[in-house]
Amino acid sequence: MKEFIDYVLQFGNLNQQQIDLISKKATKLELSKDDYFLEAGKVSRQFGFIVEGIARVSYYNNKSEEITKYFIDENNIVVDLESFDNEIPSIAYVQAMTNCKIVVFSKKDWQELLNTIVGWDAIVRKIISKALLQKVERISSIVAQDATTSYLTFLEKYPNLANRIPLSYLASYLGITQSSLSRIRKNIR
Repeated sequence: MKEFIDYVLQFGNLNQQQIDLISKKATKLELSKDDYFLEAGKVSRQFGFIVEGIARVSYYNNKSEEITKYFIDENNIVVDLESFDNEIPSIAYVQAMTNCKIVVFSKKDWQELLNTIVGWDAIVRKIISKALLQKVERISSIVAQDATTSYLTFLEKYPNLANRIPLSYLASYLGITQSSLSRIRKNIR
């Protein structure tokens, strides 16, 4: 919980009473590797923050191929905002790539925090804005480059992820085949 509070305090100030309320509303969720935090077709009912581990956000394209959109590692939020806010089914899967420890808030408790803590909505907007910018940055840096450059950029930006996720998912994220990724890795050693 301390990690989440430290993260939140980067975006605004809270007094001890507010911090205690947030802590009281939070629960801890542990996912084993390959467990799902959220599945497509279901409504997102939890707002989460990854304390330990890596999650993968994916979807299936119109050819029934599984596509990795991005990864979420420690000290980042994990939520399908559109599904969570609007109570509509998600189009994405969020799956644990490693064992994960996540601080979670139910929709009801999250709403109660928004209604109770003065300034919480401003803090949440800043947190979400940062997460959306990171998401756009992750995707645009991959789309605009060739495969080798994309892989090198990934290694540079996320050095702690490369050895913790299966190559098949990394290849999917980069938009290349696993054999192409293996060739790229061999050529840059």
